[in-house]
Amino acid sequence: DWWEHGNFYQVYPRSFKDSDGDGIGDLDGVTEKLKYLKDIGMDGVWLSPIFSSPMADFGYDISNFREIQTEYGDLDAFQRLSDK
Repeated sequence: DWWEHGNFYQVYPRSFKDSDGDGIGDLDGVTEKLKYLKDIGMDGVWLSPIFSSPMADFGYDISNFREIQTEYGDLDAFQRLSDK
C-alpha cells in the first residue's frame, strides 16, 4: 500500500504558509502549497494539531475535536484541503 512506503511531510500549519496576511499560517496556506509538496516527492501530508485548543502546548491539548482552531481556518477550509 502507498502509505506503507510513501513519503510524508509533517506540517505545523501555524508556521507553514499564511494565506491571508495575518502572520499565522492556515489550512488554506497548506492547500496552496500541495502542488509544491507533490513536486518534491511527497505522497501525503501529516498535519500537526489543527483542532480547537487553549494552546498550552502548541495545540496538542485539544479542547474540541470537532472544531478547527480559528487561526487556521474553519471546517470549510479543512474540507477544501481534504478534497485535494
